[in-house]
Amino acid sequence: MLDIKQIRADMEGVEAKLQRRGGGLNLAALRDLDQQQRALRVQTEELQAKRNALSKEIGARKAQKADAADLFEQMKEIGPALKAKEAELKELDEQVQTVVEALPNTPHDSVPDGADENDNVEARRWAPGAGVGGEPTPLPFEALNHWDIGERLGIIDFEAGAKIAGARFTVFKGLGARLSRALANFMLDLHTGEHGYMEVLPPVMANAQTLFGTGQLPKFEEDLFKTQDDLYLIPTAEVPLTNLVAGEILEADQLPLRMTAWTGCFRREAGAAGKDTRGLIRQHQFDKVEMVQVVRPEESYDALEALTGHAEMVLQRLELPYRVVTLCAGDMGFGATKTYDLEVWLPGAGRYREISSCSNTESFQARRMKARFRPEPQGKPELVHTLNGSGVAVGRALVAVLENGQQADGSVRLPKALVPYMGGVEVLTPAP
Repeated sequence: MLDIKQIRADMEGVEAKLQRRGGGLNLAALRDLDQQQRALRVQTEELQAKRNALSKEIGARKAQKADAADLFEQMKEIGPALKAKEAELKELDEQVQTVVEALPNTPHDSVPDGADENDNVEARRWAPGAGVGGEPTPLPFEALNHWDIGERLGIIDFEAGAKIAGARFTVFKGLGARLSRALANFMLDLHTGEHGYMEVLPPVMANAQTLFGTGQLPKFEEDLFKTQDDLYLIPTAEVPLTNLVAGEILEADQLPLRMTAWTGCFRREAGAAGKDTRGLIRQHQFDKVEMVQVVRPEESYDALEALTGHAEMVLQRLELPYRVVTLCAGDMGFGATKTYDLEVWLPGAGRYREISSCSNTESFQARRMKARFRPEPQGKPELVHTLNGSGVAVGRALVAVLENGQQADGSVRLPKALVPYMGGVEVLTPAP
């Protein structure tokens, strides 16, 4: 959530930043409400001043044992009028709050201009054996999509998932289930063992206040699965991890906080109608290893680079070609000030596809959550900065492993990093 004080101090500047996101964003409604508030506040303060003056005069007359009946009559008129103004002012305050809560974060100055994914800017790419700047090595045969590979290997059953739960649900079997678990365990071990994250196992359901804190509510309620107990299935572990500091005042030596979690994630809207209807790219239920950092404000952009590097290391260890793109202002998520997407190369699709999104939200989430830290002992608390990133999406990593590891005979060679997690299995072979 943006700072209403900052908006009022520089409404034109904030509006100009918001307009970089496109969609006709402006602060017209907020300007109108602000003018109404200012006028009403003046009227309220005038009535309060008049009431205080009358009260003082009544006291003086009483001290002199003089008649104050006329003043009491005036007080009777002021009381209801002041109460009505205060109620009206409270209602306006709530309207302002609602408008501010619906505003997205302002893009960082380094974010490129643009309307959609076509305007994103590639920052770098990497490929096994070639390193930074390298291109994926073409397969010497016609590449298959992951759904064909998975079905031939007997490890992915889309029909079973549809029978049990409907479209966009999948059953993993045998080595497919083990591969999914191996990927998640590999990622967790890398982040906890080398990148300094604390592993957390959070609930996969959250209340409305928690989802408000990270910005999913109220704007994206239609994208969420809601239970009959008014709890929501989490769309990402970012939600519970970030909210672990909600309402807290941390000491400076507690920062930075680095947390990671492997959870199921649930999203009702899995893309546009008719898009990615086959395969694992867009599912209602999927696994993801998430990374969250809570840091001092002056450290958040260095933290974003580090966090993105942690996600990149996952792909490098898995021997997967990828590229990093800086999202343009019009393609960023609601709470982000700057976002890097990692896109992995999929030979079967013949294109790069998003596998991780790493964002700095600055104080946007912290303000909603009331998450603060104390820069100095006994000092005034300040808002923390929060960052999040996929480290990475397990299902999409599985897709990339299958498509990049496929061989001409229908088998799939696994990355060396996964072999210990697969009980020594190096190659997946087609089911007999």
